[in-house]
Amino acid sequence: MASTILVVDDEKEIRNLIEIYLKNEGYNVIKASDGEEALRILQREDIQLMVLDVMMPKMDGMEVCTRVRENLNIPIVMLSAKSEDMDKIQGIMTGADDYLTKPFNPLELSVRVKALLRRTYYFNNLKKNDNIITIENLIIDKNERTVKVEDQEISFTSREFDILYLLGSNRGKVYSTEEIFTKVWKEDYYGSNNTVMVHMSRIREKLEKYISGNKIIHTVWGVGYKIEK
Repeated sequence: MASTILVVDDEKEIRNLIEIYLKNEGYNVIKASDGEEALRILQREDIQLMVLDVMMPKMDGMEVCTRVRENLNIPIVMLSAKSEDMDKIQGIMTGADDYLTKPFNPLELSVRVKALLRRTYYFNNLKKNDNIITIENLIIDKNERTVKVEDQEISFTSREFDILYLLGSNRGKVYSTEEIFTKVWKEDYYGSNNTVMVHMSRIREKLEKYISGNKIIHTVWGVGYKIEK
């Protein structure tokens, strides 16, 4: 899904120029001609990044940035005709993430926008996705407790899911039947208990319906089960 960028500048030519370059990169662009309009847009639209001019009528970029930071943590790139270090420092201190001096190269702005979006959202998503495991085209989501193959959800019982997630989150490690039972059922294991074997058979049967020819769970004879790295 394309990110939506809010471009705020009182000069129409600059707004349109930035829009052309950002749209060429595949972004959605919404434009505002002053700070007050920008704040109204932020209340009703889902904005991922803002390009914000400093020198504007009604409300300057510094004040807009300060107000935005009271409620939102979106990345902000400031634009200014002033090149003095103190102006840049003030922009950063009010909450801007980056600062470009006019006249600027639109290609450089595009690169900085891309870098900021990636740093803000991509790496954050990696952290959020710590509980998502991908094995070829199989996706195991611990948070949602779902198993999917190419958007098709495979129905697993709670125990079956826990077994699959245990093996998937420790790929390459061999788990004995006893270890799987004690970790998933959280009970003591008895030697004659074939519960894990029955569950493993069901898991494999369900997986084979969706992943033809791919063996996800491997049996290590005399030891236990594992999912390859």
